[in-house]
Amino acid sequence: MRAVPGKTWPTITSQEAGFDAEKLETAVAYAREHDSGIPLSLADHLATRAFDDGPWGETLGPTKDRSTTYGVIVRKGALAASWGEPERVDMTFSVTKSLLSAVAGVAFDQRLLSDLDEPVAATIDDPCFQGAHNGAITWRHLLQQTSEWEGTLWDKPDMVDRNRDVVTGDNSKKATHRDLHAPGTFYEYNDVRVNLASYALLLLFRRPLPEVAREFLFDPIDASDGWTWNGYRNSTVIIDGQAMLSVSGGGHWGGGLFVDALDLARLGLLYLNRGRWGERQVLSERWVAMTSEPCPVEPRYGFMWWLNTDGLMMPSMPHNSISALGAGGHLVLVDYDHDLVVVARWLDDDHHDEFARRVIAALA
Repeated sequence: MRAVPGKTWPTITSQEAGFDAEKLETAVAYAREHDSGIPLSLADHLATRAFDDGPWGETLGPTKDRSTTYGVIVRKGALAASWGEPERVDMTFSVTKSLLSAVAGVAFDQRLLSDLDEPVAATIDDPCFQGAHNGAITWRHLLQQTSEWEGTLWDKPDMVDRNRDVVTGDNSKKATHRDLHAPGTFYEYNDVRVNLASYALLLLFRRPLPEVAREFLFDPIDASDGWTWNGYRNSTVIIDGQAMLSVSGGGHWGGGLFVDALDLARLGLLYLNRGRWGERQVLSERWVAMTSEPCPVEPRYGFMWWLNTDGLMMPSMPHNSISALGAGGHLVLVDYDHDLVVVARWLDDDHHDEFARRVIAALA
């Protein structure tokens, strides 16, 4: 069993962690030198309609000015290296999706989700999951981003991310019409549909998802009290007579998970330990394994974690490694083969693989 930190992270020298000290410092220096370059004012950045043109790009949730690049490297359950401001709380954008996946894992382990291939409509009575098309959507489709859901949620139509391509980066047709496919047969990275998954889980738990995440995920792994999970100014709903905020699955329009690098490292270490934290099985080993099963129509994607199937995402990394990724250069890398968790914030996306390669190359 791998060691896990208590409230305070233990530190070990690079040599104790099995690294060549000089090579590891070279890897860290590489990260320092390759900031993502997006504006420090994320409110201003989103106000430029950075993700979407026109009224669909309106910011609905909170934002926070960012720092420059920082992060941590964890080996043997301890901090082997860090740089910048690892205790700084920042937006994470789509890293939030991987937390949402973990919350779905809590529902699965508690048998609220008894069958991922059952239509959501079987357990959720909501107009979002009615009709021949939307009514056929399953929980697996939501988690693998193959739902092809059609509609508008929190004033954002699914059309805003139709024809979005985060793999090749060619978004020349983004927000234009295309005919929908049957649910489960077509992959598309779509923030509206991820927000729908969050809303569906809220209806399933009937309590705010940040409460669920705190009780069943972050508190058991001794995370800090500094993180928040945010929604939009128009995403509050009434459930059982109580007002509850439906949180977003990213920062596309503001909101999402605001957290520091150390807490992200804890989440990564939980997955590295296959759901176990010390003596406690926080997430079932089965759920963590299912997270890493490739989507049938997009082998790079699991349950809202990015996979390295056949080295397609990060050629320098083991093919069984997984990553949580977010716009602006966020990386939470879980490397099972080398007992590593690497968290990098605001590191330019094009340099993720080379940075990781240098970290691996530093192992003595």
